[in-house]
Amino acid sequence: MALRINDTIPDLTVNTDQGELSLHDWIGDSWAILFSHPKDFTPVCTTEFGAVAQLSDEWEKRGTKVMGISVDSAEEHKKWKNDIESVANAKAGFPIIADEDLKVSKAFDMLPAEAYLPDGRTPNDSATVRAVFIIGPDKQLKLSMVYPMNVGRNFAEVLRALDGLQTANGKGVATPANWNVGDDVIIPTSVSDADAKSKFGDYKTVLPYLRTAQLPD
Repeated sequence: MALRINDTIPDLTVNTDQGELSLHDWIGDSWAILFSHPKDFTPVCTTEFGAVAQLSDEWEKRGTKVMGISVDSAEEHKKWKNDIESVANAKAGFPIIADEDLKVSKAFDMLPAEAYLPDGRTPNDSATVRAVFIIGPDKQLKLSMVYPMNVGRNFAEVLRALDGLQTANGKGVATPANWNVGDDVIIPTSVSDADAKSKFGDYKTVLPYLRTAQLPD
């Protein structure tokens, strides 16, 4: 069954390079990002894990935990981190799930229920395991992105999307296309003009159903 926006993620107990963890306990009261990969020691994935490592301060600023997923063993993950840290020149301090039994990949609908890892497998055997999941403190899926193997993920966009989610959820607003922190937000249509004036002060009516404003300090 597909995992959809606002579904509660399964509370799986997972093996990682940092030991056994419960997903719900690990998330706690934080935001969380799970980013998944089809195999260790692959070129695009190594640069992506490096990008995540380089952004450690940005995740912390946003109260967000990050966890990788790859369908190799925890011991392989520990060895791979040496390469990741060498490429990134940054510490990869986040855990990586060892999803050898594909439990996480199937629960998050990245692979079909009948999928298995054949002997001598290549990344093509688990190519669909290239996704990003942003999860709220309520353990609900807020956003997902899926990438092919030959296009590296844009983690600046992951950060932007996280900022948008935290702003929209925390301030009761929506964000327009290409929004960044500090830009005008969209006032929901469920908010009356009078309430919009009270909450936001001056606002701009672009269309009867599109009103924008700066967030109050």
